[in-house]
Amino acid sequence: QVQLVESGGGLVQAGGSLRLSCAASGSSFSAYAMGWFRQAPGKEREFVAGITGSGGSTYYTGSVKGRFTYSRDNAKNTVYLQMKSLKSEDTAVYYCAAKFGSSYYGQYDCWGQGTQVTVSS
Repeated sequence: QVQLVESGGGLVQAGGSLRLSCAASGSSFSAYAMGWFRQAPGKEREFVAGITGSGGSTYYTGSVKGRFTYSRDNAKNTVYLQMKSLKSEDTAVYYCAAKFGSSYYGQYDCWGQGTQVTVSS
């Protein structure tokens, strides 16, 4: 099990950028695939991006492809979600999540507390 703490959310104008970070405590961080999820008011939680333990493979949902970049630094036990060209529809609470194993698909076991991203138009 890992404990996750997100940071980097905030208020930004449409077209702007933000970088979310998620720091993990615990051992064997590279053994965990990581995901970013988001939930907007009145909507279901959405899987936004995933990254394998090595960082060699990533996944993005269609609406963020080309605008968001997911990376990780296993030496720092941290993942990053660089978000560019933000749109009002990106407004949501963003959650970092971890699952043991190589694939970023499937059930996530550990969740952060969430960080609010608000994009003003």
